Amino acid sequence: MSDLFRKISTKLALKLVGVLTLALFGATAPAQTQSPAGSTATKDSVVTTHAIGTFEVKVLPYTEDKYDEGTTLSRYTLDKQYHGDLEAISNGEMLTAGSDVKGSGAYVAMERVDGTLNGRKGSFVLVHKGTMGHGSTQLSVTVVPDSGTGQLAGISGTLNIAIADGKHSYDLEYAIPEAR
Repeated sequence: MSDLFRKISTKLALKLVGVLTLALFGATAPAQTQSPAGSTATKDSVVTTHAIGTFEVKVLPYTEDKYDEGTTLSRYTLDKQYHGDLEAISNGEMLTAGSDVKGSGAYVAMERVDGTLNGRKGSFVLVHKGTMGHGSTQLSVTVVPDSGTGQLAGISGTLNIAIADGKHSYDLEYAIPEAR
């Protein structure tokens, strides 16, 4: 595959992720961080809170296959650096599908996040699913159940992504069972 084709494919993948997240969250401001006193405690001693901040992402093409029907399937590596309430690095992979229809496509991704979340050290895995087409956009980024390690064991939650002026930010709504 030519370098030009790889550069175009990478730009399409970044655009797909950007359009999906911008369409869902671009017009909203990130949520404010809740202090522990403002967090919600449940009867099972689980506290729900938010972590907000920014992140940089590096997306590199791994493979791309173009089919006669106009469908493109691509695979990318992801390297991220999170800042703010989540100070972490992550590595992962993303699969994308596109078509000849402008504005239609999908991606799935998995990333392992390793660092410190509001003072707790450990890691967890995020799973992404995004689709767009026919004027509809859907994006879901969720913590994989039971993927937490260290002080993040038992973590659950969802990550919202916003892109404004070319900068990425996140709002992670999460819960971790309190130690007994």
